[in-house]
Amino acid sequence: MDDILHAPRDEDAQQAGLPLAKRLERYRAAWMDGMARVRLGARRFQHKLDEATAGGKRLFTPLNFLAVAAVVGVATVVATVYTPSYVVSVDGVPLGTVSDPQVFEDVMDRVEARAATILGYDYEIPSTVSYTFALSERGKLSDTGEFETYLFDQIGAVMKSYVLKVDGTFIGAAADRESLDALLDAIKAPYRTENTVSADFTSNVVVSHEYTPSDVNQDLDAMLARLTQNTNGQTTYEVQSGDTFMQIALDNGMTVSEMQQLNPEIDINRIYIGQLLNVREEIPYLSVQTVDSVTYTEAVECPVEQVEDDSMYQGESRVIDPGVPGQALVSANITYVNGREQERDIISTQVLQEATTKVIAVGTKVRPSWYPNGYFIWPVYGRITSYFGYRSIFGSYSYHGGIDIAASYGTGIAAADGGTVTFAGRATGSNWSYGNLVIVNHGNGKVTYYGHCSSVLVSAGDHVYQGQTIARVGSTGRSTGNHCHFEVKINGTSVNPLAYLS
Repeated sequence: MDDILHAPRDEDAQQAGLPLAKRLERYRAAWMDGMARVRLGARRFQHKLDEATAGGKRLFTPLNFLAVAAVVGVATVVATVYTPSYVVSVDGVPLGTVSDPQVFEDVMDRVEARAATILGYDYEIPSTVSYTFALSERGKLSDTGEFETYLFDQIGAVMKSYVLKVDGTFIGAAADRESLDALLDAIKAPYRTENTVSADFTSNVVVSHEYTPSDVNQDLDAMLARLTQNTNGQTTYEVQSGDTFMQIALDNGMTVSEMQQLNPEIDINRIYIGQLLNVREEIPYLSVQTVDSVTYTEAVECPVEQVEDDSMYQGESRVIDPGVPGQALVSANITYVNGREQERDIISTQVLQEATTKVIAVGTKVRPSWYPNGYFIWPVYGRITSYFGYRSIFGSYSYHGGIDIAASYGTGIAAADGGTVTFAGRATGSNWSYGNLVIVNHGNGKVTYYGHCSSVLVSAGDHVYQGQTIARVGSTGRSTGNHCHFEVKINGTSVNPLAYLS
């Protein structure tokens, strides 16, 4: 039986000098030859038994019969239970058994290929591998995954680490997962409040346990700095009443030139309420989305009732009874990204106090053509050559109370809104620099100036309607070229006209 389970020992000395493949082949051949001899003996025994039975001869004693049967039985059991295999040893350390040496060779190839991918250069396992022929129980061969783990653990240039990736991009690694979890929690912490019910990242953040180069980045401070550093994103802004292109740029940390690059199709001098502009937004590399569950009270607007009043012009109104706003208790889930509200999902609303009706009188009297509409149109169309604010002109730095709109000599200048002319003619005194000037009062503290005119077409006391030609472009007064100086004053103070032009 011992001869069956092991390679022939009397030939070991002779085979020691043969190549590995030759020795393994001879061991396998010896096994196959031994099993063939057992099967041949069994067949011969069967033939003898058949002859004895047919001729009535007694060739075997019961003892002989049992002995031969035992040999045949053992051979059958061995062939059924055991299978030829090879014990794999790496640097003299037995690792397990395989059905064929090529199985382990394939494992080594995979480990070397994977190590090369991790390290970024070709890698070859330096260990010495040997194989010894043996028998193993069927189904009891070693798991190749255990071989791979062992071989990787022997590679000093790689190690098993916890790796942090964001959207598939490698950020860094740590020896334990707790360190990376604490790092990610630190990024979320500034956005959490006592009402926060969830906090997640908008990117795909994955922590995995895998092999990495031994010199991989494990600097947690460097990883935190990278994940929280700002990157330039882009979003849109809706123009509101009183906005100017310049102010929107400043509010978003940009120069006018930078904002123009984001809005190449926009005329920066003619933006309008509701227009969408591209603005730059600074966003962290890793954005945090939180959801807060909140309960708060909010005012309930008063229902409005209008009553006609023929003592007022159409478009005018006055409040007769302001009413009293109501109050409601609101429960909502509010979604934020990096602390900025993105969505508000109202869960429930409970009215605590009903609102009373607001009563407004609206005018029905027909408006005269010159009556103000309440908004300003451009007095002339052209390129703005000088903006509102401080500027350098004639070699000195001075305040400019309006905007200068270049246009051809003699171009008509329109009233920005309806109103009453309070001055028309050559400016004198402190206003001499305006040259030929028209001033229109639009009521409610609003006044407009039209300077440097070549000619004036209205007189003081005239009522003018919105769009009516009241003067013509020129270069009178303190001027270096044909243009219309347009100025807006509210309650006596000059304001930026671009914030009021439609």
